[in-house]
Amino acid sequence: MSESPQNIPVKPVIAAAAAKRANASIIGMLLAMLSTVAIVLVIVWLNPQQKAETYRQTVDVAAISAHAADTAGFTPSAPVLPEGWYANYARWNGAGTDGVAFWDVGFVTGANTFIALKQSSSANPTWTSTQAQNAPVTGTRNIAGHTWELRDKPKGDRSLVLTSGGVTTVLTGTADFKEFDVLAAATTKTVQSPTTSSDHVTKDAK
Repeated sequence: MSESPQNIPVKPVIAAAAAKRANASIIGMLLAMLSTVAIVLVIVWLNPQQKAETYRQTVDVAAISAHAADTAGFTPSAPVLPEGWYANYARWNGAGTDGVAFWDVGFVTGANTFIALKQSSSANPTWTSTQAQNAPVTGTRNIAGHTWELRDKPKGDRSLVLTSGGVTTVLTGTADFKEFDVLAAATTKTVQSPTTSSDHVTKDAK
């Protein structure tokens, strides 16, 4: 049986002009998207991502040290280090519940590892041990005429400890011995104290 005229499905007919306009709109959108992407790529190419060191915060360790000297009672170390090293913080910390005020500087080495330098003229064994992360004494290292106490654990940071001229210095970090030696040598050149300059190294308690 043939379908009655009213039941015959009607297929929409798009005029040629309308179809052309629709195609043109789609093509226009695609071209606009491609243009946007191209502009973004050009901007990125002309402005490459800058290296991390470009954004380093400038820390004037020497200036902060000089400012802290009167409070500290000694001139905190501001070691001059090789190119590639930089400080990412430097501060004087007032005495806490342990009664120990101290100089605190963080250094990023040329190999991108880290060593913290801490100094105090009122250090006690508990404070020193805490700064060295309670690592045991495992030996000594002779660096630039000074004998530093070595403290380290199988897993964890290592530390070098020296008491010179009434000032105790603790270096702690992830760096290798070569970098520790560089910082230790530079630090001892800058230790200044109103007390005697003779060295004292804590003995390993057996």
